[in-house]
Amino acid sequence: MSPQPLAAQLWRQLPFFVWLVAVWMLLWGQFTWLAFLTGVIMALLVTRVFRLPPVELSGRLNFWYGFIFVGEFLASLVAGSLTVAWQALDLRRQPGAAIIAVQLLTDDDLIMTHVGVTASLIPGSLVLEADRERRILYLHVIGVRSAADVEKHRKSTQRWERRIVRAVGSRHQVEQVLAGAERAGGGAS
Repeated sequence: MSPQPLAAQLWRQLPFFVWLVAVWMLLWGQFTWLAFLTGVIMALLVTRVFRLPPVELSGRLNFWYGFIFVGEFLASLVAGSLTVAWQALDLRRQPGAAIIAVQLLTDDDLIMTHVGVTASLIPGSLVLEADRERRILYLHVIGVRSAADVEKHRKSTQRWERRIVRAVGSRHQVEQVLAGAERAGGGAS
């Protein structure tokens, strides 16, 4: 594989670079030229000193599925918050908890990260570990009383993977998760 031209490398890293500058400005709480210039300097420093493997973006963004993802995510935030609040207030019984392994279909670090963050942000679940080699997320979930509850949480996390891939994944990843959903009998949500 031949090395990429410098312009192509810079273009691929541009979203990450812009994000670093934005985070710098947000950390300082200033949107001034000075904050922007120091953010650029810090972003250059971070990207040159702490050399990370380049993030490979799919170059594809589906606004419709992105909109669906955001809507369902907000609904899940509300539902999860209400469920956890009820479990905390229900003094008659303990909510029950479990650690579950969720096998992901896509072999992409960025998608795995998005799925892990999404699962952790919804109240009632938290990612404990991500096994990158085997594409498994280990989640601690509350409100689990049976094997059916475990399977419900596992399927929910896999549905988040499908939603994220349909919004920002490559065409190959979309085909992969849709085929995996049909094999598992989970539909193409």
